[in-house]
Amino acid sequence: MLRITELKLPLDHSDDELRAAIVQRLGITDEQLLGFTLFKRSYDARKKNSELLFIYTIDLETSNEDELLRVFADDPKISVAPDVSYKFVGHATPAVQERPVVVGFGPCGIFAGLLLAQMGFKPIVLERGKEVRQRTKDTWGLWRKSVLNPESNVQFGEGGAGTFSDGKLYSQIKDPQHHGRKVLEEFVKAGAPEEILYINKPHIGTFRLTSMVEKMREEIISLGGEVRFEQKVTDLLVDGEQLTGVVLQNGEQLLSRHVVLALGHSARDTFRMLHAKGVFMEAKPFSVGFRIEHPQSLIDKARLGKYAGHPKLGAADYKLVYHAKNGRSVYSFCMCPGGTVVAATSEPGRVVTNGMSQYSRNERNANSGLVVGIDPERDYPGSPLAGIELQERLESHAYVMGGSNYQAPAQLVGDFVAGRASTALGSVEPSYKPGVTLCDLAASLPAFAIEAIREALPAFERQIKGYSLHDAVLTGIETRTSSPLRITRDDSFQSLNLKGLFPAGEGAGYAGGILSAGVDGIRIAEAVARDMLGLKD
Repeated sequence: MLRITELKLPLDHSDDELRAAIVQRLGITDEQLLGFTLFKRSYDARKKNSELLFIYTIDLETSNEDELLRVFADDPKISVAPDVSYKFVGHATPAVQERPVVVGFGPCGIFAGLLLAQMGFKPIVLERGKEVRQRTKDTWGLWRKSVLNPESNVQFGEGGAGTFSDGKLYSQIKDPQHHGRKVLEEFVKAGAPEEILYINKPHIGTFRLTSMVEKMREEIISLGGEVRFEQKVTDLLVDGEQLTGVVLQNGEQLLSRHVVLALGHSARDTFRMLHAKGVFMEAKPFSVGFRIEHPQSLIDKARLGKYAGHPKLGAADYKLVYHAKNGRSVYSFCMCPGGTVVAATSEPGRVVTNGMSQYSRNERNANSGLVVGIDPERDYPGSPLAGIELQERLESHAYVMGGSNYQAPAQLVGDFVAGRASTALGSVEPSYKPGVTLCDLAASLPAFAIEAIREALPAFERQIKGYSLHDAVLTGIETRTSSPLRITRDDSFQSLNLKGLFPAGEGAGYAGGILSAGVDGIRIAEAVARDMLGLKD
C-alpha cells in the first residue's frame, strides 16, 4: 500500500478526475491502479483571492508498488502507507474472573467500556443519568419549559455532554498509535457517515449521535458487558491504598479492583466525594466567557469569499486567539457553524451556555465560545475544588441576571464594547432557549475577563470582517469549557495514591472534546487490560 500526500484538485472535480490525477502523479496506466481510498481531505481558505483547492492524502494499491518506491525514493510525498489498524493489547483469559467497572458513559466511558468488552472483560458500566432517548426528552424540558432534571440534562446521561454539541471529531492531541482512527472507525460502524474518516474537520451532529451511542451500548451488552442507567456512585470501597469497589446511591456495593473513573467535567458532587476520600487531585486552568452569535452568512463570506455557500464546503468555521494587554488570552472555543446556543446547566439556580449543531449545520447563526483563560495560581489558589466554587458563583449570578428563570443574560456586541446595557435586539436573533434577558454583561465575569474580551473584539474584526458587528449577540455565561481540576494519574494510568482507580477523560482533566475523550477511553481500557492480565507496557 502506497500513500500520496498533497494531491490538489479543484473543488468541483469528479471521481474520475481524482483517479486520473493519481494515475498522472505516479506515471502509471489506469490498469496498474488497483484501488484507492481517501485518508484525508482538506482545503486552505487563507488566501481569499486564490483558487480554493481540495488537498488529498490518498492510500492506494498498484500492480507495481516496488518499482514505484524505487522511482520515488527521494519524493517525500510518495511513500509506504503506515499501518493505522488497531491492535488489541490482549484478551481476557478464563483465569480472569473479576469484572472491571466503568463510571460514566460519555465518550470516554463508552470507548473504555467498548474496548474492554471487545477484549472479553465484560465490564459493568454505571451512568448516573438516563438512556439517551429519555435524556433527550428531559433536556428539551429545560429548553422549552424551563424545567431542569439535575440527573438528566445536557451534562448527565448516555453519551455525555458531547451528545448535545456539534459532534466535532478533531483534536490536536498527539496520537502516535492511531487511536483516533479506531474511534472514527467505531463511529462509522455505529452509523456515522464514512466521510468522517477522511475530511479534515469531521463532525456528526446531535441527532446522529443519539442513535450511534445506542448501537455502541448494544455492542457492549452483546459482548457480555452491562450498562446500568440511573446508577450514581456515591462512595469508594478502599483497603489501605487499594480500591476494592464502589458504592451506589441505593446502597449497593460493586466489588472490583479496577474502576475506570470516566466522569464529565460537571460531576461536581463526585469530585467533592473523591476529595473527601483523599484521592489526589490538583487544580488546573480552564476558561470562562460568553457565547457569541453572528449570521452564518457573514462568517461564510469572511472565511470563504467567492466560495461562500459552496455545497462541498458547507458552513464555514473559524478559530481565533488574542493576547490582551492585561496578560490574559482570549480565544474562540467550540465553534458551531450553523448551530444554536443551548442551556447547559446541570444544577438548579444556575445558568450555563454551550453550543450545538446538527449534521446539516444549516441554522441561520454561527456561534462560538469567546472565553478567557483562568489560572489557578493567580485566580483561585488554595483547594483543588476552588475552581468549581468559582464556576458555581458565576453561574448562580448569571441565573439572577437572566431573571431567575433559566433565561440567560445577553448583550449586543456594540453595547458591550461601549460599556452600556442593551435594551433591544438588532438584526441577529439569539438562538438560546428558554430565552435571553438583555442587560450589561460587565457584572457577569471577573473584571479582567471583561477587559480582555472588550479588547479582543476589535482585533478579531481585523481577521474576520464583521466580527464586531454591533448587532451580534453575546450570551452568558460559558464556564464549563473544561474540568477545573485534574485527578492525577501515574504511568500506569492509575491514581497517584489509590491503586485500582483509573481517572480518565474530560472530567479527570485528560481530554477536551469527543475525539480526545474517546482516545483516552481506549488508552485507559488498554491500561486496565494490561494490569488485569499482568502484562508490561
